[in-house]
Amino acid sequence: MMKKRISATAAVFFLCAIGIAVLAVGPFNFNNEKPQERHRTRIIVPSAEDGFGLDSVFMEQIAYEDSYILKAFLSDDEHAISVLNYDFDNNAIEDQIAAYRSQYDSESPVCITFFAFDERTRAYRRYWSEPTAATMPGTVSLYMQDLLGDRSICVIVTGMNNEGEHTMTIFHNNIQEDRNRPFAKIAEIQMDGSITIQETERTAAYRQGIAGGQPFVITAYGRDIESENLLDRIEITYEYNQLKGIYERSKISRIPGSQIEQRRLREILSGNAKVFEEFINDLWYHVDPDGTINRSQYLYFDPAMREIIFYEDETQQIFTWQHSNSTRYGLYISSQNISVTTLRRMLDIEMESLDSIRLRISDDVTVKLIIGASASWDGMYRRAGSLARSSGTERTVQPYTDAVYDSSMGRLQFHANGEYDLSSGGSLTNGRYVFFRVDDRDLLELRPEHNGKNESTENRLIYHIVNANRIEDDDIPKLQNLSLSRVRLGTTGIQDLHEGQILLTRAR
Repeated sequence: MMKKRISATAAVFFLCAIGIAVLAVGPFNFNNEKPQERHRTRIIVPSAEDGFGLDSVFMEQIAYEDSYILKAFLSDDEHAISVLNYDFDNNAIEDQIAAYRSQYDSESPVCITFFAFDERTRAYRRYWSEPTAATMPGTVSLYMQDLLGDRSICVIVTGMNNEGEHTMTIFHNNIQEDRNRPFAKIAEIQMDGSITIQETERTAAYRQGIAGGQPFVITAYGRDIESENLLDRIEITYEYNQLKGIYERSKISRIPGSQIEQRRLREILSGNAKVFEEFINDLWYHVDPDGTINRSQYLYFDPAMREIIFYEDETQQIFTWQHSNSTRYGLYISSQNISVTTLRRMLDIEMESLDSIRLRISDDVTVKLIIGASASWDGMYRRAGSLARSSGTERTVQPYTDAVYDSSMGRLQFHANGEYDLSSGGSLTNGRYVFFRVDDRDLLELRPEHNGKNESTENRLIYHIVNANRIEDDDIPKLQNLSLSRVRLGTTGIQDLHEGQILLTRAR
């Protein structure tokens, strides 16, 4: 009896050991109908109408999942650029489109490929690949849209080629007819100017799924080679031909540009990205469609700090300025949100005049999903400095002086080259300064330096010159004693901070 009990105990221990070993080698999928995916990604349907009240942590998680996980492997010499996840064949299993390029051939085009779940092998596999017109990976934007109004999603790839032209390649969903050729190319446009899809309002019947909608029209803008003015353009309209199943050119219109001194224009549009960066280095206000200046929406381009600030309705977004690519009429910029680093934004900036630019935004598809990005940033912008000149607030003061003042802050010395020194309590502060005029008020700005670098505009010190004794009334360099009051400059104008006044007494 005792031997039987010992044998049974040994058998139990032996079976437990086998079970532990099996679990260690696992895990196994016990559901034969549908294997569990290793990474669950979300379906991306880019739409400006979608509103998602998601917190920033969850937003970044979704962005990471959808942007970086491939459902199948690429070749060793292929590098993924972007992905889209969507159930293209309506079988309740998510498919994937990936944009990629060869790692070893910088001249090769950006391609897209299609991954779908194979019922026979019970795994995702690669079915199809096709090149696009884009060749520069940093400019590529990949998204989906019901372009034709028939609810068969089109895949749209925009970017630039090595000649500095804008490109747009469009593929129509054909997966129900041929899984091995799931998408048909219906448009491939290359232009030295911008290319845009003209989205028009579709009927209520379309929105309710009762009827189809009209195909959207595509417009491309390029240089008018028959004109001597570099800013004269042509507009080419492309419409969808139902019989041929492709987009065809339907109309060409000529658009006269601003008359600008051609030598200056050639300098700005020379193809040197740094030159155009300096041109847009400023604050720009949005111009509404009726021509009025919208001071609640503006952009600030800061090439030195490599930042682009978007401000609208007291909401500020800061993007890191990553890459600049010259175009015929301006600059194509790729940027990245500093808070949610997986969110990318493409800016196509074109010069309209010396004081105006036209902007078109192409958000990363994940941005469209998460924050409901729309085309609200598209349109014309006017330089903030030009608004001051047009309103009669031209500078009538000299920006720099050569003088020394004593004050409660310490001894302040201005140099004629725009630099200043402030000595106080044995410490020395250096920086840049400027006298300027806004709304008929004389102002002084001090921008201190730290570690040899100027602080950002957020840390600048601006003072209103309340009183000044002058040798010549209109000559800032000969100001004697000054009385300063700290202020702040904003979109609504000059705001007094109601701090105590500072008296500057001329020492020499």
